[in-house]
Amino acid sequence: MNYWLSVYCGLLGLGIGFLGVPLVLKVARRVRLSPRRQDLHNAQAFPVPRWGGVVLVAAFLVTVSLGAVLHSGLRRVLVEDSVIVIAPIAMFALGFWDDLKPLGARRKLLGQVLIATAVCVCGIGIGHLKIPFTDHIIDLHGWGAVITVLWLVGMTNLINLIDGVDGLAGGICLMLMALLAYVGHQTASVGVIATGLAGALLAFLWFNFPPARIYLGDGGAYFLGFQIGLLAILSSNKGTVFAALVAPLFVLALPILDVTLAILRRGLRGLPVFRPDRRHIHHHLMDMGLSRKKVVLSLYAVTLVFLAMGFAAFASRGQLIPLLAGLAIIVLLLCAGKLSFSREWFAVGRVVGNSLGMRQEVEYALALTRWLALEGKRSRSVEELWSHLVFAGQRLGFSYIRLTLADEHRTWEQTQPCEPSHSVRHQLQGGRLGTLELKAPTCDPDHAAPALAHSRPPQCKSTSCPCVSDGRVFAIISDLLAEGWAKAAMEWNDGKRTPLQFNAGVPLPKSAGQRLAPESAAAPPLAATGQEPLTSP
Repeated sequence: MNYWLSVYCGLLGLGIGFLGVPLVLKVARRVRLSPRRQDLHNAQAFPVPRWGGVVLVAAFLVTVSLGAVLHSGLRRVLVEDSVIVIAPIAMFALGFWDDLKPLGARRKLLGQVLIATAVCVCGIGIGHLKIPFTDHIIDLHGWGAVITVLWLVGMTNLINLIDGVDGLAGGICLMLMALLAYVGHQTASVGVIATGLAGALLAFLWFNFPPARIYLGDGGAYFLGFQIGLLAILSSNKGTVFAALVAPLFVLALPILDVTLAILRRGLRGLPVFRPDRRHIHHHLMDMGLSRKKVVLSLYAVTLVFLAMGFAAFASRGQLIPLLAGLAIIVLLLCAGKLSFSREWFAVGRVVGNSLGMRQEVEYALALTRWLALEGKRSRSVEELWSHLVFAGQRLGFSYIRLTLADEHRTWEQTQPCEPSHSVRHQLQGGRLGTLELKAPTCDPDHAAPALAHSRPPQCKSTSCPCVSDGRVFAIISDLLAEGWAKAAMEWNDGKRTPLQFNAGVPLPKSAGQRLAPESAAAPPLAATGQEPLTSP
């Protein structure tokens, strides 16, 4: 591909990014569309627009158009394989829809599979695979379509899952686009798209670096992840160049490991696989006292090492892949040692056993917190919703619950002989949905059941079951209870961003057919201390 065309596309993408992001921010403030509901621990006073993908798509379309005008070969490719343009935009539309109105994990996954399948139907995929160190090429036949769909869907979700801290996903994608521009420099479509998006990402990071003024959103993350997977296939001559497919995996080594551990961690404990938590690598770095900027820069530094490995893997035509893979493992182990991960990695049996022992407690907590979230639509007052929170907390084994809202606070406490107590404090969305404080008795580990919570220790006299005695169980279940309250409060508040209050008025019915229950049906406020346990919701 012409060198100057790459330069033009990169500069054009950079310009569109610097001009487009302020324009999108201005439109977002003026339109005031209600963004997707924030997660449990989001502490921002004002919502950050999740429209970064709009700017990236605009840069993609403009640079591809310029490339088609200046390069006849690219123009011919785009006419013959228009799916190269249509499929990434369709993936962006799927994610952007979820940014505006949550679709649910199953619907999103189905949409991703359909878009990836459409790419295969149009003739783009991993049809052959060249074995390294030999000239032997394997024809994958029907398995090629399956591998292609898994590759594209996997890349799409991987970028979305690592988008957990300001600037992280955008920076890693910038490195990947630089690598893909090098890998696919002989393919006009790959070079134009990669350089154009690299320029746009460089501008986007100016606004996305901590503290972020705009997010990629699911739309932007889906678009970038799908583009990375698609460009890697196009660079590999439909799979015959093995190094072109492996090179991006080196850059993604740290995110792949992080996401794999997260999926295993959640799956073994019975938690939803896509449920966010605070056990990712960047969370460990922040817990060590690093600021968000230092966390992102630290992860950039490690990823740059893997980026160099990716360049070396492709430049050597795959000859150095075994050596580089061993070096990558050493780097990962060194990083794990710094973060104290390695102890858990080498104690697989203990970690798996403990995780499986938590499943029964976690499944029980999930059922109760889902019920609590549903009560947000049915409760007539915040006081009634508070009584449901106390019921759920009792059944989960908590001995102390304190909820502070904008106007007042409520406390429920049950005397426990098990001392000291586990405690945690959740400030929900910066306090807008309240501050929830929870305590649970710490029982003697010598009397605890091996499965962590299948039975209560003799000295734990809690009238509810189970006893949240194990610190790891307490951390997970307290987080689930806080999440259930946050969802219930958002449902009761009908999506309004006003601070929640105990003395707030009863919300109007959401439909004409919904009738309000009589006043006597509302649960009475709970006493501050020594409340008798509730027996039913």
